[in-house]
Amino acid sequence: MPLPVVDPPLLNSANPWCSTREDLEALYTCPHTGAVTTRTSLPLGFAHDPSIHQHAFFSTQSHTSTTAPDYTISGKEYPASLNTLGYSPTPINVYLDWVEQIVAAHPNIKPKPFIVSVTGSPQDVVECYTRVATLATRISAPLAVEVNLSCPNIANKPPPAYSGAALKTYLDALKHVPRTVPLGLKTPPYTYAEQFKTLVDTLCEAKGPTIDFITATNTLGSCLLLSSEEARQGQPLLPSAAGTGIGGLAGEPLHPLALGNVATLRKLLDERPKLHAVDIIGVGGVSDAAGFSRMQAVGAKVVAIGTALGREGLSVFGKIVQGAKTSKL
Repeated sequence: MPLPVVDPPLLNSANPWCSTREDLEALYTCPHTGAVTTRTSLPLGFAHDPSIHQHAFFSTQSHTSTTAPDYTISGKEYPASLNTLGYSPTPINVYLDWVEQIVAAHPNIKPKPFIVSVTGSPQDVVECYTRVATLATRISAPLAVEVNLSCPNIANKPPPAYSGAALKTYLDALKHVPRTVPLGLKTPPYTYAEQFKTLVDTLCEAKGPTIDFITATNTLGSCLLLSSEEARQGQPLLPSAAGTGIGGLAGEPLHPLALGNVATLRKLLDERPKLHAVDIIGVGGVSDAAGFSRMQAVGAKVVAIGTALGREGLSVFGKIVQGAKTSKL
């Protein structure tokens, strides 16, 4: 089942700036997005604690930063981000209600796909998929489900997509669900060949329908920013559930690794008859038309924006689309 048509092939990734109905509606009505991704949700929502789940934009040269625990402070001069966030505190049913309301409220807009990002236990994911599939029968906008198995910030729960055995439990649970909307996986950054091989082998060996797309990549875990405040020098800039301040890196520094992941995955998928039709949504450090073009060049069918959306707002999509048009002239 192919990924819905995304035109232009540009959307947001699952991130803090797609948390609310207002966020999603602004993304849906933006003329320069071809689809909208919801923030990753669970059946009952995530236990978000603003005292430990935060993010910051920072400079890759000086490591100066601006913290933004309420997700409203712009960091336009800072091309990178670090976060100790988990998932959305909003339950999936609320997101699905918002999606239905947004589509109904804008009948003059050609319906754009919504990619509903979900996570939780294998049973949670099955429940979420079933709810999305039910909504798909009632609205005109195409829907897809992205199973996020890649967040590095959940204490004592390493990303399942790093483990073939853990990934298999999700695929086994989903094989019994009638496939009526496209299904994808959001993967963490892989850093050596065996990790890519584990993913592809597990997908190939799974019984039943394969996945339809991969979103690559999520943030890079085990990263740390230190405070530049004189009173706190040498201490973590951000809090975290584990108390270490270690979180997920995104933005400009992630871009080369994300490109490598997309290129490697595209090659490996193309080599496997069962997987050659799997699409890739490329995400990681794209903030302009050049980065967008690089992602497409290595095999991304669609490109998603995260840190740059938080840093620049919706205008980043228009900048990329216009830049891509200009480069083709």
